[in-house]
Amino acid sequence: MRVVVTGAAGFIGSNIIKGLNDRGIDDIIAVDDLTQGDKFRNLADLRIADYVDADLFYEAFADGFFGHVEAVFHEGACSDTMETDGKYMMDNNYTTSCGLFRACQERGARLLYASSAATYGGSSEFRESPECERPLNVYGWSKLLFDQRLRRELGPTFERTQHQVVGFRYFNVYGPREQHKGRMASVAFHQFNQFQQEGKVRLFGEYGGYGPGEQVRDFIHVDDVVAVNLWFFDHPNRSGLFNLGTGRAQPFKDVAHSVIAALEGRSDQAGETPAQAGGVRLEYIPFPDALRGKYQCRTEADLSRLRAAGCDHEFMDVQAGVSRYMKWLQNHA
Repeated sequence: MRVVVTGAAGFIGSNIIKGLNDRGIDDIIAVDDLTQGDKFRNLADLRIADYVDADLFYEAFADGFFGHVEAVFHEGACSDTMETDGKYMMDNNYTTSCGLFRACQERGARLLYASSAATYGGSSEFRESPECERPLNVYGWSKLLFDQRLRRELGPTFERTQHQVVGFRYFNVYGPREQHKGRMASVAFHQFNQFQQEGKVRLFGEYGGYGPGEQVRDFIHVDDVVAVNLWFFDHPNRSGLFNLGTGRAQPFKDVAHSVIAALEGRSDQAGETPAQAGGVRLEYIPFPDALRGKYQCRTEADLSRLRAAGCDHEFMDVQAGVSRYMKWLQNHA
């Protein structure tokens, strides 16, 4: 069984390859752009059949160069939510995805692709429905436009597709193999480094009607993201657009608490503040002007559609997921 993973050296792509390897699948075409050479580390311990540069892959795939491909996990994209070059964003996230979708349909390959919760933007509801979609930046709009394109061609739930097409609206993903992402790495990753270097962690101050550190997000461990991707891989008759979060919003303070507790080797006591638990001062920094009007203060995935499709995966909460992640970071520092 041959599988393609685009964005293979990236955060979620490399974890999907690990998940496939854990099942004994290694006939994998890894597609990426290694201009940032250190990303090779995400592939060095994994088993793949071949590596193809992103500039060469898409046309070759459309021409059938790789033979029969069972499925394409399309994780390749520009994921920098602060990128302002709209042409670059649309070329990477929209135009490339449209061409890949068409090629998959023509070649009989299933397509499982990364959308984003950024499509919801300024909405207070997070359902896979047009009335909830209000992107705040060109990244969110580039993802939404591809979702809309598929709705027009395949129907609202992709019911007219000839071969499986699944879009995942990822919420705030954190976990192993994200070290190359720089400023776009998760808050848990940044807090790990802050605590190791300074003995404290930083959070945004009050903004958007939320107190310091009280903005809430749906934080999801990458292992849960992989598990749901592979569940749909196992169910080729399920297509559609699905939220991929835990369904549970938690404040950034919970992440800080869990980071400190894990790194100090303590169990995480519910309701205990980081200062009480570890004697470590939280530092609150002014909310950045560059993010004003472009920042989601609250996200929480509505999992109704995911559950209706039959996926009953149980997600880790912040305390369990961050503790697991901190152990990995300590072992791979």
